[in-house]
Amino acid sequence: MTEDFDGFYAAHVRALTAQLYASTGDLAEAQDIVQEAFCRAWSRWPRLAEYEDPLAWVRRVSWNLAMSRWRRMRTAARFLAGQRPEYAEGPSVDRVALVAALARLPVAQRRALILHYLAGLTTAELAQECGAAESTVRSWLHRGRTTLMTQLAEEVSR
Repeated sequence: MTEDFDGFYAAHVRALTAQLYASTGDLAEAQDIVQEAFCRAWSRWPRLAEYEDPLAWVRRVSWNLAMSRWRRMRTAARFLAGQRPEYAEGPSVDRVALVAALARLPVAQRRALILHYLAGLTTAELAQECGAAESTVRSWLHRGRTTLMTQLAEEVSR
């Protein structure tokens, strides 16, 4: 039984995937649909093997699955189109400048500043988390703040 199904699968999976790909325009989706159809065929293989054309059954299941996915996506798209997104302002110029300046800092300084100011960690907690001496953490914070001040001052003067 397994050998029959293996041969059936090998003989038809590529052609069926190509057909669904032509219909959906998405190779990954076509592959998923065809795999699902063949999984359903596998569970019914003793009965399907007796059909005059078991491929017709797999093809029909594949097309039905594709239509179901398309309907779900259409319903989701309609729902989303009906939603009114609240107005959200984009990031401020200051925020963009700060993010860019943080990105230019060495990793240790950036991590220390973020964990200290955004996560609220003390220098002792930072030292423990980073596996560094507390004096090293204070140095990272000092150097990071100094570098940020310089970079942001240059940004303002532009």
